[in-house]
Amino acid sequence: MLNSKDMRNVIRSIFILLCSSALLTACDKNFAKINTNPYATTDIDPALLFAGAQRTHIGTWQGEHTIVQHFLSPYNTGATKGFNFNEDVDANSTPKWGEYTSSIKNMYQALVLLGPDTDRKNLRSMIRIWMAQVFMGLVDNYGDVPYSEAGRAVTDAIFFPKYDDDAAIYEDLYKELKEAVADLNPSGDFVSADLFYGTNAQPSTRTASAADQVAKWKKLGNSLLLRLGMRYSKVNPTKAASIVAEAFNGGVMTSNADNAHVKLDGQSFIHGDNAALRNFSHFNYAAELFVDQLKNTGDPRAKFLVAAFTDPGSLTNEVNPDTTLANQFGAPAGITSDEIAAGAPYRGTRGTGLNYSQINVHTIASTAVPVFWVTYSQTALLLAEAAWRGWIPGGDAAAQDYYEKAIAADMEIYSLYPNTYPITNSEIAAYLAHPNVAWNSADALRLINTQYWVVNIKNGTEAFANYRRSGYPVLQPNPYITQPIRRLSYPDVEGLNNNANYVAASAAIGGDLLTSRVFWDIP
Repeated sequence: MLNSKDMRNVIRSIFILLCSSALLTACDKNFAKINTNPYATTDIDPALLFAGAQRTHIGTWQGEHTIVQHFLSPYNTGATKGFNFNEDVDANSTPKWGEYTSSIKNMYQALVLLGPDTDRKNLRSMIRIWMAQVFMGLVDNYGDVPYSEAGRAVTDAIFFPKYDDDAAIYEDLYKELKEAVADLNPSGDFVSADLFYGTNAQPSTRTASAADQVAKWKKLGNSLLLRLGMRYSKVNPTKAASIVAEAFNGGVMTSNADNAHVKLDGQSFIHGDNAALRNFSHFNYAAELFVDQLKNTGDPRAKFLVAAFTDPGSLTNEVNPDTTLANQFGAPAGITSDEIAAGAPYRGTRGTGLNYSQINVHTIASTAVPVFWVTYSQTALLLAEAAWRGWIPGGDAAAQDYYEKAIAADMEIYSLYPNTYPITNSEIAAYLAHPNVAWNSADALRLINTQYWVVNIKNGTEAFANYRRSGYPVLQPNPYITQPIRRLSYPDVEGLNNNANYVAASAAIGGDLLTSRVFWDIP
């Protein structure tokens, strides 16, 4: 029998247990409410993730544009000692990789949210097409990249994705583009959030119905398929011809109304690379090869592309720089700022910089530019080469027609840039008739791909890829470069955070070197 003291202890224990149980029950009832942030986003429309991913990276002035000599930095010290001096500076190689860590994750998450049985099949197809575009750019720049396990940290806890073989990725991108285009349904969902052709697109490309939007996305998907097919032109011409014919028969872009682009406002949405260019303007100069191309053809686009500023260190303060073509001079490749500053045979200094032209920061390099990823002009130039090669119908006559329409189309879109005015039809006609531009079947590959280089002053990733594919332009000899740069190097952080996969990928491509080649870029 319990004594009085023991009885009191038992009663006390029972009381504490009952109180604890009641307290836990009360806490459990309010746990979710107490631990939920009332201001947090708990559900998101996959279309918004997709729209965010449509603003992907398109090449940096210090990166791809420097390699193909649109632009260069004559300064060979510190962070400015980049590709022009054969230096592998991490900051110049990494921007495109940001697509893997941002837009790919967003698009993969959007696909997971939609699921395979979604009734928003057009949105799902658009995301697949745009993911293919992003991955194509990553492969073109780096070679082997994370693909099958990319973007799966949240959904599958894969924090250290393996790298896939670049040729195998291209095979799957071909499948993705074909399937996604086929799955687009003109009677299906209208994706209002689509920045290219949806409600908030630019007036020139905006649609108001699923049928019209799907028609444009089919053209975009097939134009990307054309681009993919042309990449095989050196490594497997037979395969290239087959894919190009498929894309052409499926229906590619036919006018500037099909262009995949987004117009930035320069305030809420700015072009980050252009903002950096303005902030460090005295390091940045138009390349001699590019300026000479503009001068030797009397290119009416030149006034929007390059300018001579009184002080290269204060471009934003000079709103009316000298754009007279005869007064433009590009900086030579591989010549240091000290050599230039010393004078003859070089042009010496001007203001706080060097006496050479710079990219025009008030037009082509404004922070409020339209950003073009895939255009009718690019597409028509690829069609010109395909027709000339006999891969699509029409032969030489069709090749010339595509070539001339591509140039005219590119000139027409400059009216969308700030501080520009339309290039006239007479200016376009005079340019097409110029002896250094006029169609010549015997010189077709050089003519077509040189124009592709000029057109892609707006897209460094594509300019770099097509230079390696076609061999044009023939770059100005650079005393610092014994072997041309063929790819960008992986980010340094990959060697730290994802070391095992980074080491395996580097070995697979022949080393994480600027001179290693992606699979389609054979010597």
